[in-house]
Amino acid sequence: MRPAYQELYAAHLFQLQQRTKAVLARQNLDGLVIHSGQAKRQFLDDMDYPFKVNPQFKAWVPVLDNPNCWLIVDGENKPKLVFYLPKDFWHKVPQAPDNFWSGFFDIQLLDKANQVDKLLPYDKARYAYIGEHIEVAQALGFTEINPDAVLSYLHYHRAYKTDYEQACMREASRMAVAGHQAAKTAFFAGGSEFDIQLAYLAAVRQGENEVPYGNIIALNQNAAILHYTVLESQPPQKRHSFLIDAGAQFHGYAADITRSYSYLQDEFAELITAMDKVQLELVAGLKPGLKYPDLHVEAHQRIAQVLTDFDFVRMPAADIVESGLSQVFFPHGLGHHLGLQVHDVGGFMADERGTHVAAPDAHPFLRTTRTVEANMVFTIEPGLYFIDSLLADARNTKAGQAVHWDKVEQFRKFGGIRIEDNVIVHKDRNENMTRDQQLN
Repeated sequence: MRPAYQELYAAHLFQLQQRTKAVLARQNLDGLVIHSGQAKRQFLDDMDYPFKVNPQFKAWVPVLDNPNCWLIVDGENKPKLVFYLPKDFWHKVPQAPDNFWSGFFDIQLLDKANQVDKLLPYDKARYAYIGEHIEVAQALGFTEINPDAVLSYLHYHRAYKTDYEQACMREASRMAVAGHQAAKTAFFAGGSEFDIQLAYLAAVRQGENEVPYGNIIALNQNAAILHYTVLESQPPQKRHSFLIDAGAQFHGYAADITRSYSYLQDEFAELITAMDKVQLELVAGLKPGLKYPDLHVEAHQRIAQVLTDFDFVRMPAADIVESGLSQVFFPHGLGHHLGLQVHDVGGFMADERGTHVAAPDAHPFLRTTRTVEANMVFTIEPGLYFIDSLLADARNTKAGQAVHWDKVEQFRKFGGIRIEDNVIVHKDRNENMTRDQQLN
């Protein structure tokens, strides 16, 4: 029996064809030429940076590691895939496609990247190039290069995940959860940040250039650095806390999961339990018709109550939010769209034309303002941190007089807490892909 994602691929491809047909008709174009990308040479070196494929390319085919490939699509005819297969005895070359998806494409092999023009449309006036290498597109004769109207349409609809995409994301979540469980074991066994990273990657079976983003493996006060990626090689003298924000990818679709742990069964462990309850309540509140910023504001209200309950701030929860103090402890957005990219596109679009809806002035770091709809996938990741720079600023405010500074000082050594799940919104329920894999 074939895996679910393979059974669902044909319907996924049909949906991409329908979207392409619609946008081409609107923009009076004959087709899209989607470039997988090219390798980039490091400055003053003879080696390349790790290759990252164009997300618009991998939406069609799960080919993630092969530069110089091209897709020609028009929404009606069988898509054409120009697959780069060089003659090279220095490096391992890919095999010619022979997979569950390859029969859906007219595949033509390319052995010299600079000869691709022979396999592209001769008259390119009504074909739009989609990719990052503008100079290549111009040299090939394209005049329509990443048209705003085309990208806006494609990005807007990227928010709605097909059944195939959802199946791939479930698999990515399964892989990431295995990594998280291995990382947790390594933490309690006394591993350093570097040791924990190695344990995670071994369990996921992906290298650091294959996982969808740089893993955050933070012990103790390092957990207060939101995008901490240093990876200290030696374990700390005293072990207090562990925050891990790490994912995996499957066929180009990402998982993005965060968990926090206390080394002891202490008050910080109780604080994690309280934040876990907040996170689950926010997941339950994610429903079709809700504006995502409203859920973000609710997160501040719930976190403010935690700050009151644990005696970090001595004022009512509503006043903590109104005064801005909740942003001292929770300075980032509640979450974001997830899919082909970790921070998936389209989060600020009101319509297919790309009408921009900015984040509220009071919450500038929010990553989406979309109205929640079925088949969207979000992360929900509330946090509570003890960040020195933000705390220092708060000390000098009127509201800061309500902060129990001695209590805060006791918790600085823990850094902070973030708990993040990946959630598919269905019409009548939410599917928490993370918790479904038994990661609590």
